[in-house]
Amino acid sequence: MARNVKSQGGKFIYALVDVGEESPAYRVTGLNKERVYGINVGNIGAVVSDIQSGRVRPERRHLMAHRAVLAHLLELGSVLPMRFGTIASSSPAVQALLSSNRVAIEDQLQRVRQRVEMGLRVNWDVGNIYEHFVAMHPILREMRDYVMQEEHNRREEKIELGRMFDRLVQEERERHTAAVIEVLRGYCEEVVANPTKHEKEVMNLACLVDKAGQAEFEKGVFQASKRFNNDFLFDYNGPWAPHNFVDLDLQTPSQSANRAAVG
Repeated sequence: MARNVKSQGGKFIYALVDVGEESPAYRVTGLNKERVYGINVGNIGAVVSDIQSGRVRPERRHLMAHRAVLAHLLELGSVLPMRFGTIASSSPAVQALLSSNRVAIEDQLQRVRQRVEMGLRVNWDVGNIYEHFVAMHPILREMRDYVMQEEHNRREEKIELGRMFDRLVQEERERHTAAVIEVLRGYCEEVVANPTKHEKEVMNLACLVDKAGQAEFEKGVFQASKRFNNDFLFDYNGPWAPHNFVDLDLQTPSQSANRAAVG
């Protein structure tokens, strides 16, 4: 358990991977500059480093070390990234975790084998998103003009105006997202639409792409962008470990791992 990590030699788990006859020598250091190595059961393994605490704060240096390990593993093969902060109490605990979930892990590794995650964010590239929508939607402009009249400037009407704006923004997001996904399905294995993070963000997509098909994915982004005018900014990124395409809730025998979750 987490409280016994120091005495047992805790293991910070970065990812689950395919294992060949020999574990590779990882050319990267982990959290606190610790050596990164594998703990294996059969043809699957966990990539770990030693840690003397049962919990790790998500500080920038720790997150960067975590990402660096995942990036290195992605160069070597298929990766099931673990959620940041997954810690097992000992090497036997890691082996028990692998043994208890072996079939599920193998299935998920097959799903992402020779694939990477690419991201695509699309934003409205306009100065004021509200004024942009007022100009684009006569119904919103009429409601705005009505509410701004002194005799109609009541709180309830302002609230309704805000709701109308939010509804139109969401409808536009859904319509544009569907249009982009329609194009990208020809260039990706799978596409996931994640929640938008700010008002000007139109969509935040995660795309599962064949490692050898990254150039084709870029072509797909270009093809999708041609459907839009200059009010939209397309920004793709990656490759990343496939966080958004791993559906694996690990069972932790005897509470042997803390927060054993993938993604």
